[in-house]
Amino acid sequence: MDNINILYVEDEQSVIQFVKILFKKNKISNVEYASNGQEALEIYKKDNFDIIMTDMMMPVMDGFELIENIKNINPDQIFIMVTGLENREDLIKAITLRVNYFIEKPLNPKKFISTVNEAYDMANKKKDYELSNLLLTQYKQAIDETTIVSKTDPRGIITFVNDKFCEISGYTKEELIGKPQNIVRDPQMDPSVFEFMWFTIKELKQTWTGEVRNRKKEGGYYWVQASVSPILDTKGEVIEYIGLRTDITQQHKMKEYFENQLNISVKQFDGALNLSKQYEECIDKTNAILRTDTQNIITYVNDKFLQASGFEKEELIGLNCSELRDQTHIENGDCIKLLEQLENKEYVSIIFKNIAKCGKAFYMDTIVYPIEDSDGNIIEHLQLMHNITEIVELNQEIEDTQKEVVFTMGAIGETRSKETGNHVKRVAEYSYLLAKLAGLDDKEAELIKLASPMHDIGKVGIPDAILNKPGRLDKDEFEIMKDHAKIGYDMLKGSTRPILKASAHIALEHHERWDGKGYPKGKSGEDIHIYGRITAICDVFDALGSDRCYKKAWDLEKILKLFNVEKGQQFDPVLMDLFLDNLDQFLKIRDQYID
Repeated sequence: MDNINILYVEDEQSVIQFVKILFKKNKISNVEYASNGQEALEIYKKDNFDIIMTDMMMPVMDGFELIENIKNINPDQIFIMVTGLENREDLIKAITLRVNYFIEKPLNPKKFISTVNEAYDMANKKKDYELSNLLLTQYKQAIDETTIVSKTDPRGIITFVNDKFCEISGYTKEELIGKPQNIVRDPQMDPSVFEFMWFTIKELKQTWTGEVRNRKKEGGYYWVQASVSPILDTKGEVIEYIGLRTDITQQHKMKEYFENQLNISVKQFDGALNLSKQYEECIDKTNAILRTDTQNIITYVNDKFLQASGFEKEELIGLNCSELRDQTHIENGDCIKLLEQLENKEYVSIIFKNIAKCGKAFYMDTIVYPIEDSDGNIIEHLQLMHNITEIVELNQEIEDTQKEVVFTMGAIGETRSKETGNHVKRVAEYSYLLAKLAGLDDKEAELIKLASPMHDIGKVGIPDAILNKPGRLDKDEFEIMKDHAKIGYDMLKGSTRPILKASAHIALEHHERWDGKGYPKGKSGEDIHIYGRITAICDVFDALGSDRCYKKAWDLEKILKLFNVEKGQQFDPVLMDLFLDNLDQFLKIRDQYID
């Protein structure tokens, strides 16, 4: 609690003295006080506060006006309203202002400290989220410093280039900004490549990847491995394109060399041998290199590969190179497929995940060439490699940060409604299992697992008095509670990230029913997104089996009886059959993450 600051606003001195005693007793020290809204606003403008606790009725400026003014400065400020909220109009106004917590007067010490602790938890999670965003910004900066980057508007006019783009092209930023992207296009490139690229990014609105030969300002050329992605607004319209590239000029020059220079006669042998030795020395200094026979047995390795792998030369010569590969390559049959392509005299481009001597993974962007003798027989394989371990690890760290941010945001929603500690973990694992049983592939099942923790994120916009009411909600309260599905969707719908897009579907539709009697849109049957149908079953199963503020946990028999009744009514009947037929697997997850 030492890093959380509170501003307490109250005009009654007797209340302030009582609150000071409560804070002191509970070792809460970072608190400042103000006697009215105007005084609080002036203090707020001079310092940063994580939590604002304010009375509603005060002279000079009341609590509502204070909240409105602070919201204009910081829309995400956390508020606790200390008041009686004696009429419905005040409650509606407080909800509209998105007050986070309420404490009723006269103050109950236990309830007071409990609410402050909840606000502390939210403030800390908010700080963690802000830190994650800060890290993401730094990761983006790291990519900008290691990758060739450009942006264009929807017409293909350049709006941004980084220093690496200028270095490889020979142009200055001033010469590129405002010019069409084809300023660097090499005339030797097949125009159909760019036609397909524009069709992919403009019409399909998907990422295009491929190899492109570009022309430098001084007339030379360079090759890049490019990925061009459309950036969409909330309506799905393209607002810009971003291109990320890596320099593969060296690999292409090697390919050209072997295509043009190694078709030699006996008379040319001496000259070609001399040329070959010079070229070998050049590429040996700039690339990691392996040479293997046609059965993948290593016959040569250079110093750069030894540095990356940690092995000694004697440990590698005579070893089958497949023994260096990560198990995923073996399971996917990548080495066998590679041999088949090489036998057809095709060169192969692949990113290999290798295992170093110390057991750590390192990644090599690899091109494998089949080397032929004068009779056209393949006599060995040449592997030219570029170490991209730092880039791969950076991308993985960015992805892990996104997952952590999503899970943390989901946990915030559950904490506000006092859900059981492992609720989001269980729902995530249940959702992954049910997605796999429903026939979804690993990638999509993993996406649902990562997105499902956000199903109730919209609860951050629901008042505590309704969210944690120890009993059945009345009609008006339930209508307010139903808003959490739309609130969650509105929070997430603007993102183009796959995890957050999936989270938006789940937040909006996990309370829809198969028979069309759900909310917020009354969708029915397969019109409900499968992510929502899967999460609905998993969320209800865990909610019924857990203690909540308004009920005790149901026993398993009672839950299964309800599921059989609601199959084809509330829940997708096919998914429900899969759930019931594999109940033992879901119970195993429940026992693993028990509260």
